[in-house]
Amino acid sequence: MTLSGKTAIVTGGSRGIGRAIVRRLARDGARVVFSYRENRAAAEALAAELGAATAVRADQADVSSLDNLFAAVPDGLDILVSNAAINPRVPVADMTGDDFDRVMTVNVKYPLLAMRRAVDIMRDHGRIVGISTLNTVVPAPGHSLYGASKAALEHVAAVAARELGSRGITVNTVSPGATDTDMLRDSNPPEALRRVPELTALGRLGRPEDIADVVAFLVGPDARWITGQNVRATGGLML
Repeated sequence: MTLSGKTAIVTGGSRGIGRAIVRRLARDGARVVFSYRENRAAAEALAAELGAATAVRADQADVSSLDNLFAAVPDGLDILVSNAAINPRVPVADMTGDDFDRVMTVNVKYPLLAMRRAVDIMRDHGRIVGISTLNTVVPAPGHSLYGASKAALEHVAAVAARELGSRGITVNTVSPGATDTDMLRDSNPPEALRRVPELTALGRLGRPEDIADVVAFLVGPDARWITGQNVRATGGLML
């Protein structure tokens, strides 16, 4: 129970990688507040299963929803994991200003403002982790907005690590490779996913739990000397 007595916020915790992170942090002893956008039934079922978890509806396209999310942690915060994101497949030739605004709001603006809110109530020696993507270094057709938004998240994390280090707060990102989630399957053609194990040193798609375990390490006591880093948790995809 390495996180006993700690309070965590995880965005996008009702499915996929976020759900695995919520489960792992709760298993490690944290009280977890997590957000969801649409699937209330799945979110409430997860909260009921874990007991020490609270589901809060928060649409990241609306930054005012941060009020509801942070109202659930009135006694302070130890951990923030910014996981929720969108990845619409939009070729550059078809991109619109609305596409740009939507992706950047959900994937960059909301996590940045969440970090801003967290800093005010986070106890010293807290932990902040953002979920990025391998696509920041492996460009993929149709994913320019997604990759650009996650690259921005990585840079913000590195700067924040410098700014918050005096308080013992660490700030890192984790870049999953191809991880078997609804988002991955919704944003990539099946033939591309069939090729991934051949390109991966460990010979399979990632699982949400693979990423959750990395996050659990970064928010735990043993990662106290790691900050400003981007951990590529990819199974050796495209080395």
